[in-house]
Amino acid sequence: MDLTESIAPRSDQLNAEDLLTGPRTFTIEQVNEGSAEQPVNVHLVEFPGRPYKPSKTCRRLLVAAWGKDSSAYVGRRLTLYRDPEVTFGRDKVGGIKISHLSNLDKRLTLALTVTRGKRAAYIVDPLPDAAPAPKRDFLAEAAMAGGDVELLRTLWTAAQAAGAPQSHLNTIKALATPTAPVAADVPDEDPTDPDEPEDA
Repeated sequence: MDLTESIAPRSDQLNAEDLLTGPRTFTIEQVNEGSAEQPVNVHLVEFPGRPYKPSKTCRRLLVAAWGKDSSAYVGRRLTLYRDPEVTFGRDKVGGIKISHLSNLDKRLTLALTVTRGKRAAYIVDPLPDAAPAPKRDFLAEAAMAGGDVELLRTLWTAAQAAGAPQSHLNTIKALATPTAPVAADVPDEDPTDPDEPEDA
């Protein structure tokens, strides 16, 4: 049983606790204006209804990496993680930081203000601009082919090119190999045939 959903905080925004299981990569759907305290809402395709509300430090990082026009952010990707060292006042409460961004040519290193009079280096690595294509489930596609031999042969070729396991290739090949109908057992002679002579 996966307990991830059971520990998700009830909130109207992405929280650091949502990233307790590790960093996650998201695609930006929209950016709009928030409240006075949290002025930017970054809506995420993979997290509908609960936008990411970046801190001032992360907003500075986004502007440095992608520019000031937030409409250009749509479709871009970012990896967020929980940093347990983030403080609120004197308490370590944990917070969300950015580790990777798409649309970067190389690693980005910035010295940004974290508290009054104190700066820290932030390093952001490039992400591929496009999300990786999901892996095909060749066995599921073969099962749905309905015995279409040509479709199965095409699927076998695609699976081989994608480096599918030999066991998967064998299964698809077996489905693509038509089986000859089994002939019914028919006796050579009909013992009741009136034309057959009877034994003396």
